[in-house]
Amino acid sequence: MTPLEFQPGLFIRGLTPPLSLRDFKLVAFDMDSTLINIECVDEIADAAGRKAEVAEITEAAMRGEIADYKDSLRRRVALLAGVPEAALEQVYRERLQLNPGVQTFVQACQAAGLKTLLISGGFTFFSERIRQRLKLDFARANTLGVFNGRLTGTLFDRPWGDIVDGAEKKRVLLEVAELMGIATAQTIAVGDGANDLPMMEAAGLSIAYHPKPAVRERAMISVDTGGMDRALAVFAAT
Repeated sequence: MTPLEFQPGLFIRGLTPPLSLRDFKLVAFDMDSTLINIECVDEIADAAGRKAEVAEITEAAMRGEIADYKDSLRRRVALLAGVPEAALEQVYRERLQLNPGVQTFVQACQAAGLKTLLISGGFTFFSERIRQRLKLDFARANTLGVFNGRLTGTLFDRPWGDIVDGAEKKRVLLEVAELMGIATAQTIAVGDGANDLPMMEAAGLSIAYHPKPAVRERAMISVDTGGMDRALAVFAAT
């Protein structure tokens, strides 16, 4: 089904507005390029003089041209070996910003009673700070290996879960919904890249924010221009 332009730069597919946010109980967000303005791995790579090389892999993965996201992430992280751990703080302080309208959209969800998740293929150093900044209920991301103050170029394996890729994002969304005792129809997933599609297609409502073409064509709401809060136009005022 071809998306219809609901407002300039705001598209809907298979929906009849207005919807009600209060019909939903859980919203899951991607982080890099969705809640925040950067791909953190690319900016960390800049400290190693390898941004172009890493960004090329990131773009291919987000477009869906690299089928194995875990492999693409490991390849990118390997290029970060030797980067000082202090570079992470520098990226957070100097380069990372919330995307326009994110705070307004998140607060609207919270005011409507939704639980909020951050499920990211990025890194816990950033996801925990964003979780606290936006007062989200939960965050799941990958942990970078560090030794003697420098990145090892590896990911720290957690005993309770694998690398966060598209399948893991979907699994976490469904698991939290089950723990809450709610139907998947009562969940929302928000993302921009190919690895967000599994959770977006599992959710009752999918929202794409400045998405890659393949994601835009499959999302139920697509915010192509302006801030994330533009998605609220599809919902009735509460």
